[in-house]
Amino acid sequence: MRDLLYAPWRHSYVTGKESVHDRTGLRADGCVFCQQFAESEDGKHFILRRFSRCAVMLNRYPYNPGHVMILPFAHKPELHDLEADVRSEMMEVLSLSMPVIQKAINCQGFNVGINLGLAGGGGIPSHLHIHVLPRWQGDTNFLELINNTKVISSQLEQTFADLQPGFAALVQP
Repeated sequence: MRDLLYAPWRHSYVTGKESVHDRTGLRADGCVFCQQFAESEDGKHFILRRFSRCAVMLNRYPYNPGHVMILPFAHKPELHDLEADVRSEMMEVLSLSMPVIQKAINCQGFNVGINLGLAGGGGIPSHLHIHVLPRWQGDTNFLELINNTKVISSQLEQTFADLQPGFAALVQP
């Protein structure tokens, strides 16, 4: 018999019965990412670095401190919708991002994933993004199971300040 870890508090979010995104003031297409890219307030939106075809930004609803997303500037829902040079740059940025995160916050591993479509777990399925999730041994505990509470040990502002110098120093791939 294998051990299972359930996260039932995510049910209403992933089924669309609950929205954590305030859509007030968004562009007509309703994409929070496109709206943030259109503004020149990267610090406000926790955009760590813009590259030619994509950007790295903190996830506002992180599973762990340092949870970033790599997003194309193009509003596309699927990998095959992106031009090959965009996909290539996103993978290069992914490769460059993990050592920056590891050095800044001393994580011990990563989960990397893409949630494609609403059924695939995508909270904003219309704008593809790669999740880069830092991990530590024992980073989940009983609070998540018995109290519907995830402990995030750092505020977004502090995590942004810790990560931003490393991303600023990266060379354009």
